[in-house]
Amino acid sequence: QVQLVESGGGLVQTGDSLRLSCAASGLIFRTYHGGWFRQAPWKELEFVAAISRNEGNTYYSDSLKGRFTISRDNAENMVFLQMNNLEPDDSAVYYCAAGRIGFATPSDYVYWGQGTQVTVSS
Repeated sequence: QVQLVESGGGLVQTGDSLRLSCAASGLIFRTYHGGWFRQAPWKELEFVAAISRNEGNTYYSDSLKGRFTISRDNAENMVFLQMNNLEPDDSAVYYCAAGRIGFATPSDYVYWGQGTQVTVSS
C-alpha cells in the first residue's frame, strides 16, 4: 500500500534549523507533486511548501518564503523540507503529502503521512 513516512522533527531552539524528510513507497512518486503542510494545536492545517513532480517548480506560503526550502529526490522517492531560522510559531505537526492536481490546498493531495512534531522553544 501507499506510505508516506516523515522524519527529522524534534525539539530545537529559536534560530536553529531542521531538515524534514519524507519517504514515499507504494506509488510512482515521480508522477506526483510533493507538498508539506503543518498544523499547530487548535489551528487549521496550513500550507507550507510544494514541489512539482519534475522538480521544476516550487511553491511556498508567503509567510515562510525565504526561510524554508523544499526539494525532492525522485530516484530515492523522497521529498525534503529544509527549515532555517526557526521561530516558536513554527511549532506544529508537519505532514508531507502527494497529489496530482494543485499545490496549495489539502484537497489537492491524495496521500498523506502521519506527521512529525516540530517544537521550537524560545
